[in-house]
Amino acid sequence: MNPLNVEYPSPNTSEIPAEPALRVEGLTKRFHPSMPPVVDNLSFAVAPGEIFALLGPSGCGKTTALRLIAGFERPDRGQVWLGQENLTHRPPEKRGIGFVFQDYALFPHLSVFDNVAFGLRSLSPSARRQRVEEVLGLVGLTVFKDRRPHELSGGQQQRVALARAIAPGPKVVLLDEPFSSLDAGLRQVTRDEVRELLKRSGIGAVLVTHDQEEALSFAERLAVMRAGSLEQIGTPEEVYTRPLTPFVAQFLGRTNLIPGEARGIEAETPLGLLRLAEGAVGPVLLSLRPEGFVLEPGGEAVVLSREFKGHDLTYRVRLDGRDYVVQADPHCPCRPGDRVRLEVRDPAVVVGRRGGEV
Repeated sequence: MNPLNVEYPSPNTSEIPAEPALRVEGLTKRFHPSMPPVVDNLSFAVAPGEIFALLGPSGCGKTTALRLIAGFERPDRGQVWLGQENLTHRPPEKRGIGFVFQDYALFPHLSVFDNVAFGLRSLSPSARRQRVEEVLGLVGLTVFKDRRPHELSGGQQQRVALARAIAPGPKVVLLDEPFSSLDAGLRQVTRDEVRELLKRSGIGAVLVTHDQEEALSFAERLAVMRAGSLEQIGTPEEVYTRPLTPFVAQFLGRTNLIPGEARGIEAETPLGLLRLAEGAVGPVLLSLRPEGFVLEPGGEAVVLSREFKGHDLTYRVRLDGRDYVVQADPHCPCRPGDRVRLEVRDPAVVVGRRGGEV
C-alpha cells in the first residue's frame, strides 16, 4: 500500500520497497527565504531491516535531511512516513525512530546500564532491566554495564549509543556520521560490528556519511546527494559502476571523464573506439574508472607519475595532451618516463550529453 500514491522517476530507482519501513516524500527545507533550499524535494524509501546511506560532500544537506526525519527540524514541504503512519508533525520522542549522534551524546555521569535505560522510563523497573540486559547482550557490553562512558574505548561508546537507540524497539535507526571520530583501524572494526548488530536486530537504518568507502561497504542501497537534491539511488555496485552524472562518477572514487561521439554501442573518443555500457547516439561525456585500463609496454602514452598504495598502483598517464588515471596491480613494472600503450578492457558509461543536459 502506498499512502502517498507516489511515482518514483529515474534517477531515484533501484527496487523501491513495496512496504517500506520509512518513506520520505518531497522533503524541502530552507533556513532563510532568500537562500536556496538546504534540502530540496528529497524522496526515498527504506525497506524493513534495510541499511540505507545518504552520501554526499559536506554542506550538501544530508544531516539536515536526517534531522527532518527525526523531527529535530520541521520541513517547509514534504512528509515523513513510518509504515502507514504520517510522522511529519509529531515531536521527535513520539516518532518511534532511534538516533545515534555523531558525538554519541552519552550521559557522562550515568553508567552504561543507565544510559541504555534512559529511553525506557515508561516500562516497569523489572521490564526495563530485562530489556537493557537483552540489548547489552546483543551489543556485547554486558560486562561493562556499570562503567561510565569515559572508561570505554571509542568503539565501545559507539555500541552503547547504538544500544540506547535500539532499546525502545524502533523500526528505523538514524546514524549521523557515527564513525567519523574513530581512527582508521577502529573505524573499520566498529563499522563491521555495527552493521552486523543492525542486521541481527532486523532494524532498518539510515546512515549519513561523506565517506565513499564507508557508504559502499556499509549500505545495501545508497543515495548520492548534491546541493540538497538526490543525484542517484541504487545499490553500491549500481551507483559505482553505472553512475548517471559526472558528479556521481567523480564523487564515488576516481574516474576519467572522456568526450566522445556515440554511435549505438560504441563511441569514437581520443582513446579510439570504445565499447559503451549502454547504447547512445551523438556527443557524449563518458566515465571510465582507473581499473578499466591495462598498461602495456611500448606505445605513444607516457607515464607521468606512479603512486604505490600496497594493494595497488595508481598511475597518471598522458596521451595526445590528455591525462588519464590508471589503476594497476602492485607488480606492474611501469615507471615514470616509460612509454606505454593504454588498453581499455571495460565498457565506458555515458554520464552526460556534451552541449546539452548532464
